[in-house]
Amino acid sequence: MKLRKLLKYYPKYLAQKIKFKKLGGEITHNYMILDDYVASAGIESGHYFHQDLLVASFIKKNNPKKHIDIGSRIDGFVAHVASFREIDVIDIRNLESSEHENINFIQKDMMNKNSLEENITDSISCLHAIEHFGLGRYGDKIEVNGHINGFNNIIKMLRSGGKLYISFPIGKRNEVHFNAHRVFHHKDIFNWSESLNNIVLERFDFVDDKGKLHLNKNLDTDFKDTYYGCGIYTFQKL
Repeated sequence: MKLRKLLKYYPKYLAQKIKFKKLGGEITHNYMILDDYVASAGIESGHYFHQDLLVASFIKKNNPKKHIDIGSRIDGFVAHVASFREIDVIDIRNLESSEHENINFIQKDMMNKNSLEENITDSISCLHAIEHFGLGRYGDKIEVNGHINGFNNIIKMLRSGGKLYISFPIGKRNEVHFNAHRVFHHKDIFNWSESLNNIVLERFDFVDDKGKLHLNKNLDTDFKDTYYGCGIYTFQKL
């Protein structure tokens, strides 16, 4: 704990402790937390907060027959969606069985086209996951173009008319921060596959480096101050 914080807030903590005891309260453990005296009610910024809530709201509004998620955060986006509908979750890692009946888990490597089923759903999400494909961080095999292979396989799973919601870190240029993640130029996704001839971008939202959400923006927006933002893309398959 920083000395400055201790000197500033300890007197308040001590006064409250003395008052609590004078009022007859029994203290079984001393657990001093000084940060919360000035903390806000919660965090409503950043990549995961915005992308998880935004895309979950899109899915609720669109109400697809079947929704499949690939690699997104279980205690964020998947939990949001599972609160109002069933969701199939695909990940290369294992997931312990859940008591929540709306979560159906399938362990699968999305870079492996041999395990692919085509045209099986009208809605797919892959949030803050594709940038990890092929870097080995999560037990996956090393593959330089793992994100491209995974992206192509995801598109093939989608039926005509279906929606794809995908997000990943964006910046001024393509970068590989081995083995954590990749950062992409926000237009690089349009170079990933000939499959893009079969899908059309419906909207583009993004989170800037300060954690602020920008809704329904043009891809030609000035991103000169973006080094580690989050692009959120909504595509429809033709």
